[in-house]
Amino acid sequence: MHILTETMQYQGFWGSFADLIWWFLAVFVFFAYLMVLFSIINDLFRDHQLSGWWKAVWIVVLVVFTWLGAIVYLIVRGKGMGERSAAQAQAIQRAQHDYIKNLAGTSPSEEIAKAKSLLDAGTITQAEYEAIKAKALA
Repeated sequence: MHILTETMQYQGFWGSFADLIWWFLAVFVFFAYLMVLFSIINDLFRDHQLSGWWKAVWIVVLVVFTWLGAIVYLIVRGKGMGERSAAQAQAIQRAQHDYIKNLAGTSPSEEIAKAKSLLDAGTITQAEYEAIKAKALA
């Protein structure tokens, strides 16, 4: 009987369901802050117009005043943060597009047009033109 009463009194590591919910909320808020902090630090080092001293001041403010520093940063520099993020996304998209275009090469119609101009210039024979045309269309 003594063991049963001790078991009923023991509520586990969390104590209650409400403690568990509060713990998950605290962990969520902590990770949300880390995401905001790393986004701000990433933006600080992406901004080439801001001097190194101002970057250091912002880092100190973010470390000392944590949430208040992050909120002030987002209010003061939020618009520029969005613009820099959009510019970086466009640059990445442009680089991907150029890379894919480079890998894909030319279209069949462009290859046939080049071969036709070479044929007209007398650089290649009619048989070579037909071979290039067949290869482009294959």
